Amino acid sequence: MKENKTKGGVILSNVSQKKPEQGIVAAVGPGRMDRHGNFIKPQVKKGDTVMFSPYIPKVLTINGKEYLIMEEEDIYCIL
Repeated sequence: MKENKTKGGVILSNVSQKKPEQGIVAAVGPGRMDRHGNFIKPQVKKGDTVMFSPYIPKVLTINGKEYLIMEEEDIYCIL
């Protein structure tokens, strides 16, 4: 594994340099409650193309088709 060092001495491995992945949102839940009990609606919707970390999603297989499950906060952006 190759490592790079910043001027400040922080060591970065090539593992952190893996590019984000993108996908199309197949389904979205109704939202979530924040820690104060306020309901937060999702900002992504079915059909959106999103970018996310390749390390975050959990893989779920339904009828032979793989789906990636993740929290909305793990999505970097909507394209």
